[in-house]
Amino acid sequence: MNKRTQRTLLGVCAGLGLLAASCSSTPNTSAAAQSNSGSFPVSVSAANGTVRIKSRPDAIVSLSPTATEMLYAIGAGSQVKAVDKYSDYPKNAPRTTLDDLQPNVEAIVAYKPDLVVVPGDSSGLTGRLKAFAIPVLSLPPAATLADAYGDYAKLGEATGHVQAAQTEAAHVKAQIAQIVKDAPKSSAGQTYYYELDQTYFSVTSSTFIGKVLGLLGLRNIADRAPSAASSGGYPQLSAEFIVQSNPDWVFLADTICCGQTVHTVAARPGWSTMTAVRKGQVVGLNDDIASRWGPRIVDLLQTVESALKKNSGGT
Repeated sequence: MNKRTQRTLLGVCAGLGLLAASCSSTPNTSAAAQSNSGSFPVSVSAANGTVRIKSRPDAIVSLSPTATEMLYAIGAGSQVKAVDKYSDYPKNAPRTTLDDLQPNVEAIVAYKPDLVVVPGDSSGLTGRLKAFAIPVLSLPPAATLADAYGDYAKLGEATGHVQAAQTEAAHVKAQIAQIVKDAPKSSAGQTYYYELDQTYFSVTSSTFIGKVLGLLGLRNIADRAPSAASSGGYPQLSAEFIVQSNPDWVFLADTICCGQTVHTVAARPGWSTMTAVRKGQVVGLNDDIASRWGPRIVDLLQTVESALKKNSGGT
């Protein structure tokens, strides 16, 4: 199992999901420009309890790649002083060697943060930073779109960008609705296999990404896997199961981490007979975008919708 998949599965234990935002590869500057100072002190409900923030934070440390993207999308980028080593977007984010799975308290404190954002608190960072009077906002992946939009609101409240967060969430909803509306009706009911890595870890329709793809009318072969119910929505399938299921589509979320392509898939024993391979319906995705629930999930949905249109003869 590659490290990205391991991090994804560890995230399952804390609460799973993804989030959506701008369909462009850059933060929505129109939303960012509409920042609202909000009011402080403020109490924000998070996975680690009610977090009280005394004043507008001017030194934020983000240990969540998704939260990093969201913070910049709502106009709070100038308040971010350090981000974890996986926060590679936007490019101007102050990337460090920090890691939420193995947080270095001394290194975090050295940035003198007045707010730390994490994707989960399995390491007990909330308690460890309490001694330094540093509030920690835990925002694990959302289970539904409604939860996801709620994360924007929480970050808006916590950073003083309430209106910008509301605007961004509304923008996301509109984009998703348009993509779903434009999706070819002929694709409804077609099946797919979603690959997290080349060891065949996948997702079921109970996960956020499964629900998002379900909006396009697609059916997930992993739902019928023997381990689907016991895996928390992230079963490890077998090659035999996948070939026998004969999916219409294969979506590869392991192109960067594991070098998987339409060619490597076609070269797997027996896979060349699958409908997805025969019809050229193997779609490579950007690993990072596919594994985050922030401002580029709409890019992911757009990529899938575009592939559906192309193979249905649409434009």
